[in-house]
Amino acid sequence: MEQHHLSNWIAKRKARKEDLHALSLFEQLKNGDRTVLSQCITLIESSLQSDQLIANELIKYCLPYAGNSIRIGITGVPGVGKSTFIESFGATLVGNGKKVAVLAIDPSSSSTGGSILGDKTRMQELSTNPNVYIRPSAAGTTLGGVARKTREAIILCEAAGFDAIIIETVGVGQSETLVHSMVDFFLLLMLAGAGDELQGIKRGIMEMADALVITKADGENQLKAEQASRQYANALHLFPPKLSQWVVPSLTCSAYTNTNIDKVWEVIASYDNQTKTNGWFAQHRKIQDKYWLLETLKEKIIGHFFSDAKLLNALKEVESAVENGEKSSFQGADELYYLFTQKKSSDGNGI
Repeated sequence: MEQHHLSNWIAKRKARKEDLHALSLFEQLKNGDRTVLSQCITLIESSLQSDQLIANELIKYCLPYAGNSIRIGITGVPGVGKSTFIESFGATLVGNGKKVAVLAIDPSSSSTGGSILGDKTRMQELSTNPNVYIRPSAAGTTLGGVARKTREAIILCEAAGFDAIIIETVGVGQSETLVHSMVDFFLLLMLAGAGDELQGIKRGIMEMADALVITKADGENQLKAEQASRQYANALHLFPPKLSQWVVPSLTCSAYTNTNIDKVWEVIASYDNQTKTNGWFAQHRKIQDKYWLLETLKEKIIGHFFSDAKLLNALKEVESAVENGEKSSFQGADELYYLFTQKKSSDGNGI
């Protein structure tokens, strides 16, 4: 009995220590300390259980101070000049009185290290601005895990006083969908090139976009950029109306000459005003919150399954049976799910 009381006392003391640590970090974060912000993001990226407990408490403290920003997703085809654009665009935002945080989602970061560090090197002026914070994505084995940590990093940045959050896709493919699921405005950067301008870009990504911007519209390329912009504008009319009632514009810009960068911000500010007036801004964020509730739940369930050695052995056996045609994929999945639920029940623990 005494041992039971002692265990409870130790557990409560440990929880109290974690809570005090989280509160101390939060108080410094709230004052806009960028060094502490980096420490806090490193904490939420950690896979250590002790760090995760502190991170969860920290997020709870930050939530009432989060949400007061415009979250902008930026993606584009290779060679479109995202880094150069963000450098110029970020400076424009700072000139309009904004504190800017640049975060990245990079599905390749776990194997290659990603390219955001190179981006940060190229964004030399922006990275040294006291009103700007640039942070690479966390390396992870799953894109969903990287995205979840980025979403939590958004909350930390907002609590630290950053009111314009730029989420950059460094990789390609699924990362665009995940970025779209955590931002208010999705900006698609495009290049003007030879041939059909609509080739090489997925229809789904264009449908997600809230604005299309043709970059590098300067010098000899300016005319081609304007022609491409008109082609995209015509194509956008074929898409169904957005739930936000927003009409997606197509425009050109040059980060090199700093031309029309201010217009890009004007478009985003107009979207912000319109969607807050018609109620879509708040509704969209609630939809995103529910989406991430389910995505995080799926991730935890999958993580729980793959952390169990017995279940992994059973998975190998079932995979072999499916490959040999002894079982259907659906039958195998049913068996594994049954084993998973039985294992969880016998453990007497939640997920």
